[in-house]
Amino acid sequence: MVDSIWEDLKQQYRNGNMVTRIILWNAGVFLVFFLLYVGLKISSGWHLPPLYHKIVYFFSISNDWKHNLTHPYVIFTHMFLHIGFFHVFFNMLLFYYFGSIVGDFLGNHRILPLYLLGGLAGALMYFVSINVLGYGGGGAHYAYGASAAVMATVIAAGVLSPDYIMNLVLLGPVKIKYIVAVLFLIDLGGVAGEINTGGHFAHLGGALFGWLFVWQLRNGNDWSVPVNKVLFRIQDFFKKIADPSRRPRPKMVYKNPDTSKKSSAGKSSPTRESRSHQEAVDKILEKIKASGYESLTSEEKEFLFKASKK
Repeated sequence: MVDSIWEDLKQQYRNGNMVTRIILWNAGVFLVFFLLYVGLKISSGWHLPPLYHKIVYFFSISNDWKHNLTHPYVIFTHMFLHIGFFHVFFNMLLFYYFGSIVGDFLGNHRILPLYLLGGLAGALMYFVSINVLGYGGGGAHYAYGASAAVMATVIAAGVLSPDYIMNLVLLGPVKIKYIVAVLFLIDLGGVAGEINTGGHFAHLGGALFGWLFVWQLRNGNDWSVPVNKVLFRIQDFFKKIADPSRRPRPKMVYKNPDTSKKSSAGKSSPTRESRSHQEAVDKILEKIKASGYESLTSEEKEFLFKASKK
């Protein structure tokens, strides 16, 4: 049974869109920390040891700049970390519905940049608000979860298609602009409360970024482009490590000693080859624009990588 589940998950990951993959990443991290929780609690006589919270905080963002400076990876790891079932369940449920809407309107290739940048905006809002406003009673505090990234996606979907109808249990068909408004107001009221104040500030930071992302895109500024470029380079770096055959090899250059005997056909050949090469590149770029980078075949990705090095 375990093998069957694992194969199903691998198939979903390979064939699914970016929304599906992000959900699987979050679910996988949650499962790891869930098993860690069970293992540590049983091994400690059903008393959760401090080690568990130390591990959680190791991957969480903090109001302490020293923690963030010495653990720079937390600006990304915190937005994939959940330790409560309902926390990850409702976050991923919202992300599934609203992320699918954003993907339909903006393309699959903009989902991950929106998620990452929205999470970063939420982390920045959390850090600034808790240090400037001083809530929390002092001391070190930590934040984790995908809520800010999810709120960025929720607001983006609401801005893109406010009249999109979603069928809710017990309520029936509801336009998403009302769902978005309720979620936003809950977070707005939450910043005045005493429970998860920093979390609500982070949610508002993500919401603000979601609006800015769509607004800038409509004005011709696609903030997903630089993010995807960095992600492509990181992906290609690890592919080179995993597959040595992809590493660049020394080039052999041959020079014809009798350059005076070039035919007219030989002179025009490089021009035709150059034109054909550029047409192939343009075709791949159009495919990325229409369907996203993930739609490319492995051969097309390698061809585009080689072309970028020329």
